[in-house]
Amino acid sequence: MANHTGAVVGGVDAHADEHHVAVVDMQGRLLDAAAFPTTAAGYARLISWLGEQGDVDRVGVESTGAYAAGLVRALRAGGISVVEVNQPHRHARQRLGKSDPIDAELAARAALSGTATAVPKQTNGIVEAIRQLLVVRSGALKARKAALQQLNDLIVTAPEQLRSDLRHARTLKAKAALCRNLRPDTTRIHEPGQAAKLALSSLARRIHALDREIVELDRQLERLVNTAAPRTTQLFGVGTQGASQLLITAGQNIERFRSEAAFAKICGAAPIQASSGRTNRHRLDSGGDRQANRALHMIAVCRLRHCQRTKAYANKRTADGLNKREILRCLKRYIARETFHTLQADLEALNNT
Repeated sequence: MANHTGAVVGGVDAHADEHHVAVVDMQGRLLDAAAFPTTAAGYARLISWLGEQGDVDRVGVESTGAYAAGLVRALRAGGISVVEVNQPHRHARQRLGKSDPIDAELAARAALSGTATAVPKQTNGIVEAIRQLLVVRSGALKARKAALQQLNDLIVTAPEQLRSDLRHARTLKAKAALCRNLRPDTTRIHEPGQAAKLALSSLARRIHALDREIVELDRQLERLVNTAAPRTTQLFGVGTQGASQLLITAGQNIERFRSEAAFAKICGAAPIQASSGRTNRHRLDSGGDRQANRALHMIAVCRLRHCQRTKAYANKRTADGLNKREILRCLKRYIARETFHTLQADLEALNNT
């Protein structure tokens, strides 16, 4: 197809091995479509191909935080504006069908029409490093919890002599420490008692290794978070884990949020009207980033227990007729506002260094 001389808008349907790209002009006419491999050379060819179609105004990209993360970095490095596109609406799927070129065209049209306006997170700085470590830490915590549960289950069904040897340890962690010292006789592994010793010692060593892994990840996370968000971590109740999650939700380019209200909405902490008749109230938001909402919830719970100012506020709102869930919603909204401004100052200082 002949090259277009005016401005164009691109759309990308991202996959693990190949990205499908479509280009439309400013009147919405489809100009061309192509597919490129997900390699550095493929990204360079894709950007060159887009430039051949016309003056690229912006590109709408699906899966900016997953399959298309590398492409987004390459597009930004090339000075091309990128907007994040959600999956096509089911009505469009019913009308047009489903294929990768169709999805790429719909992404381009979403970027052209202004339906897609969200700016993707920046993934080439310290916040991305924090995200990667936090993902691994969460996986290690889940594996440790599963191993402890398996250890407990095996102890319950172990032979009585082995159970009695472990019974005086009151906590699962203490029982795991005892199990690390078990020495099974592998020549008698066919006996349930010896097999139980081998299984329990294996689980105990796994738990010990995971404990060491979590401690090391916590140490590195604390160092990174203190560098990225020193003001935020000074807030009451905001620890390394909470600050890490809020940094990840905000992204290093926190300026992509128009206001603190937009950040609260992303965190699921913005109030939603639930008024009817003579009742005037708001309810909790079940949407947004649930991990960020959990971080706000834990900060609010900590302040309710240990902060006198927060306790006084809770007593006042209780006298106003609010229940505990409603008070927590109000607190999370306030904390979202407070942390947004400190994160904004932290990341602005970080990006200027």
